[in-house]
Amino acid sequence: MKSKANQSQGLLLFHLSARQMFAMGTLKIRELIPYKPLNHLPKSHAAIKGTVTFRGHTIPVIDMAAAIGYRSIAEEELTNSYIIVTDCQRMVIGFLVRGIDKIIECNWRDIESPPDTVGHHALLTGVTRYNEQLIQLLDLELLMAKIFPHHQASLVSVTDVQREKLRTMRILLVDDSSVARKQLGDALNSLNITYDVTSNGKTALEIMEQGALDGKPVNLLVSDIEMPGLDGYELAFEVRDNPALDKAYIILHTSLSSEISVGQAHQVGANEALTKFDAHELVQAMLRGANKVSG
Repeated sequence: MKSKANQSQGLLLFHLSARQMFAMGTLKIRELIPYKPLNHLPKSHAAIKGTVTFRGHTIPVIDMAAAIGYRSIAEEELTNSYIIVTDCQRMVIGFLVRGIDKIIECNWRDIESPPDTVGHHALLTGVTRYNEQLIQLLDLELLMAKIFPHHQASLVSVTDVQREKLRTMRILLVDDSSVARKQLGDALNSLNITYDVTSNGKTALEIMEQGALDGKPVNLLVSDIEMPGLDGYELAFEVRDNPALDKAYIILHTSLSSEISVGQAHQVGANEALTKFDAHELVQAMLRGANKVSG
C-alpha cells in the first residue's frame, strides 16, 4: 500500500487591505524580501511595479493589491511592505504586499471552495478561517494569466491513431483554478477529445466511485495537487486504496517547480507528476497512460 501524504501545509498570511487577510501556500514561495527600490519596467502591465534582482536574476514585481482591484501600494507604505518571491507556472515572480502576518499550518480539508456569491472571475481558489477571521486563498494562476496573457504553452497535435486511443479513455480533469481547468480543457478540446472536469478532489472521488458502479470507470485521472477539501495527494491515495478505482492512470500536476512535490506524488501512487502547464507534456503523459490502461 502506498503511503498517505500529510494533508497539512503551510499558508503565508499577508495583507493587501486594512481588514481582509489573504494567503498563499508556502510551497510556492522561494523567499520573503523586505521592500527594496525597484527598477522601472517600460511598456509593462499597470500592476507591474518594476523589477528587482533576486539571486542574480532580474524578476518582475507585481503590486498584488492593484492586480486584484485594491488600492495600489503608496510610496509612504513601502517601508512596511514585503516582496513575496514565488515560483509558479515556471516563472519566478515577486508579489509586493502591504504586510506579512505569519505562517500557519492548515489542513486542506479545512479549506472550502469560494462561495458562488464571489462570481466566476474572483481571484480565489478557496477560503478558510484562522482565529475567527476569514482568510482568502488567492488564485495565482488566474492572476498571472491576467498579467501575462502571452505566457501560454502552445497546443499540440497528435496522430489519428493516438487521438482514437485517447477517445476510448474516460478522462477526468481536476483543478481548483479556473485558468488551469481552461488550459487543460483547451488541450483536449483542440484534439476533439471528450472529458469530465471538476474543481475539487472530493467531487472527483465521487465521480470515480459512481463511474465504477455504472461500469464507466475513469481511465485517466489528471489532478492538481493543491486543492481545497481533498487535495491531489489524498485523492491519489484514495484511488489507489480502492480496488474498484485503482486501475486508473494518475497524473498529478502542479504549478510548483519542486522535486519534493514530484516525490510525494509518487509516494501516494501517482503514475506521473508534471509541472503545469505544458500541453505537449500533458498529452504525452496521457498517451502513456492510455497505452498502459489498454495494454
